[in-house]
Amino acid sequence: MAQQIQEFQKKIYNYYNTHKRNFDWRSDITSYKIVVSEVMLQQTQTKRVIQKFRQWLQTFPDFESLAQATTQEVLRCWQGLGYNRRGLALQEFAQRIVQEFDGVVPDNPEVLQTFKSIGPNTAGSICAFAFNKPVVFIETNIRTVFIHEFFKEQTNIDDKQLLPLIEQAVDRDNPREWYYALMDYGVYLKTVVKVSNAASKHYTKQSKFVGSARQMRGVIVKILSRVNQISREELCELVSVELPNNTHDVEQVVTSLAADGFLKAKNEYIQLV
Repeated sequence: MAQQIQEFQKKIYNYYNTHKRNFDWRSDITSYKIVVSEVMLQQTQTKRVIQKFRQWLQTFPDFESLAQATTQEVLRCWQGLGYNRRGLALQEFAQRIVQEFDGVVPDNPEVLQTFKSIGPNTAGSICAFAFNKPVVFIETNIRTVFIHEFFKEQTNIDDKQLLPLIEQAVDRDNPREWYYALMDYGVYLKTVVKVSNAASKHYTKQSKFVGSARQMRGVIVKILSRVNQISREELCELVSVELPNNTHDVEQVVTSLAADGFLKAKNEYIQLV
């Protein structure tokens, strides 16, 4: 196995040395850039993040400015990325960093997992990319690479089968570049070789967005991010303009958003929290 791992490492680095991708968060690295990019990249394609990441840093250049922003400012800047709760969680992350950690991101994955919306894999990626620590984590592109290289013709592959291999293969001298290399090779496999993660036990096909209640939630938050408050009647009219073929009840979605803490619905008027 040791020889196989060495050959695998060489293959990944050979690809990376020729086809390395360049992103803003990979240059002039700071813990703030890494945290923002990792949260943005959750469930979102890289091409959608690139421009939004630049806009975000122009609006909120550091943890302090993000921590002090209003909910409306945060959601307005987050528009286009989807899953708005991630934007609010990112602000809560900034607030805790400023208030409890003197503005310094902890380099311990277990501590990072105490932050909202930071699971073990995001915590690991932050430690690897921000602090160059040889932690073990997995994400969709890494999963693609290891299934393709070590589990061909097999199905129902559990991440528990992959993690020992990931740990053996990690470059302990430069884990940051190693994980970047793995991810870039994973993107190549998906886009050029057309490899999917269907063999993974954890594979799920993303539900359709257009016409979903999730799409309406995004539209309502988008509308509210532009105004201080709005009447229910006016909100319904604006939603009908944005989503002319909508089949979901606006009031039900508003109630759901209120229950999730995104907005306040008092009498005839609605506003962000």
